[in-house]
Amino acid sequence: MEIREFLLQLSLTPGLNQKQLTFLATWIQNHPQISLPLNWSFICQLLNLSDNQAIKGKQYYGSVQQQQQMQQQYPYLAISDAAYPLLLKESFQPPVIIYYDGDLRALQLPLVSLVGARKATAYGRQVLSCLIRPLQAAGIGIVSGLAMGIDYYTHVQCIEQRAVPIGVIGTGLDIAYPKSSQRLQNLVAQTGIVLSEYPVGTGPRKYHFPARNRIIAGLCQTTVVIEAAENSGSLITANLALQENRNVLAVPGPINAPMSVGCNQLIAAGAGCVMVGGDILKEMRLNNV
Repeated sequence: MEIREFLLQLSLTPGLNQKQLTFLATWIQNHPQISLPLNWSFICQLLNLSDNQAIKGKQYYGSVQQQQQMQQQYPYLAISDAAYPLLLKESFQPPVIIYYDGDLRALQLPLVSLVGARKATAYGRQVLSCLIRPLQAAGIGIVSGLAMGIDYYTHVQCIEQRAVPIGVIGTGLDIAYPKSSQRLQNLVAQTGIVLSEYPVGTGPRKYHFPARNRIIAGLCQTTVVIEAAENSGSLITANLALQENRNVLAVPGPINAPMSVGCNQLIAAGAGCVMVGGDILKEMRLNNV
C-alpha cells in the first residue's frame, strides 16, 4: 500500500484526531522501510490510545466498509504528495488529507486570501470589484471560504473577472453550505478549485469553520480582510495568518461603520493598509525578494 492511500485510510478511521494523524504521517515518512498498512495494535501503541479509542477504531480499521468509503471519496492530496501546497504543509496542523474538486494547477499560483464579514455591505462589494482586477491581471489565485457575505462575493467577482478562485469549505465536497451556494460552488470547481479536509457526506458543524480558516490562512502568504465587525470570524483567519508569520492587510473604512471596526483595528495594530489592488501586489512582491 502506498503512503498516500494509507494516510487516507487513517483519516477515515474513527477516533483519530488531526494531531494524531499529523504525528502518524510524520512517523511514517521518517520510517520509509516500514510495511503498510500498519497493524492496528501497533498504531494504538504509537499513539497511546485509550481503550475506548482502540476498540472504536479496531471495529472499522481495514474493514470492507472502510475500503468502500475510501473508494467513494473525491480526488485528494496527501501531505506526503509532492503536489501538496508547501505553505500549507508548513502551517500549524495541516490536513493530512485534503480533497479537491477542480484543477490542481490553481494551487501552483501565488495565492492571496480575501476574507470578510458575512453581512457584506455595498462598500465591501465595491472594494472587491476594484481589488480583484489587478490580482487577476497579475496571475494570482484568490482564496476564500465560500460562505455568505464577502466570501461569496469574492468568488462571484473572481468568476466575472476571470480570476482563479480557490474555495475552502467546512463540509464534504458533495455538500454546499449554505445550500444557496451550490451553484457558485460548482462554478468555482469549474473555473478554479474547491478544497475540503472532510470526506464525502460530512455536513456542516460549528467547529468545522474555524478549522477551515486555518487552511485558508495556511495556503497564502498574504491575507486581506475586506470588512469585519469588532468580533468577526474573519479576524480569526487574520490571527491565524499572523500566528503563521504571514502578512495581514486590511481595507480601511469609515470610523462609524460597524463592518469596518475590525479592519480599522487591525490597521491600528500594525496591519498593512490596502487602498488599491497594487498595495496587495507590492506586499506579495516583497515576499518574493
